[in-house]
Amino acid sequence: MIMDKKAYWNKRFQKEGYVWGTAPSPTAEYAIEIFRKDEAKKILVPGSGYGRNTKPFSESGFQVTGLEISDTACEMAREYDPQTRAYNGSVLDMSMVPGQFDAVYCYNVLHLFREEERFLCLQQCAEKVKDNGLLFFTAFSEREPSFGRGQEVEKNTFESRPGRPVHHFTEAELHDYFQDFQTIESGITEDYEDHGEGPHTHVLLYILARKNSNKII
Repeated sequence: MIMDKKAYWNKRFQKEGYVWGTAPSPTAEYAIEIFRKDEAKKILVPGSGYGRNTKPFSESGFQVTGLEISDTACEMAREYDPQTRAYNGSVLDMSMVPGQFDAVYCYNVLHLFREEERFLCLQQCAEKVKDNGLLFFTAFSEREPSFGRGQEVEKNTFESRPGRPVHHFTEAELHDYFQDFQTIESGITEDYEDHGEGPHTHVLLYILARKNSNKII
């Protein structure tokens, strides 16, 4: 499964290059403000791609580590955001990434798996965050325009492209995923993009949570 995902994303980055352009998600800018107030210094970005959402962190003075399954995207990131250290690997196994981090920023990665792997992705992120550290996640909501597109492989999970399942969260479901954390803030946000499918707006859920030292993850 990991090799299938690697092949999918390598092919996509090889064909489409800077798929989502170079402007970061507004949620990255928002997370920067939050992480600064929390005095976070070391940031992990799972699914870091070619660096469009790591660069604003590294340029803001954070020590940033990225993890990306596509070696093509990692090569692009080394040129686009050389200040970030990018590891080539899966978010389902972060053993290659050394140390722990003050915060995690995970943009639109959690919804790219089936249920068992979604929980594993979150668990891997939690293990890389220090006690009382922050996790900021975004994911597709069921209000996303692409909801229902393709074959439904699990409840609210559709495969519109071979090898790429996309899950659409409800707010209650996302909160359930983070029940072992202290949720600080959550809500709906919109992200504008213009790539292969033309200009469109994604309707995302976001959640900001803190890893509690007295919780077992």
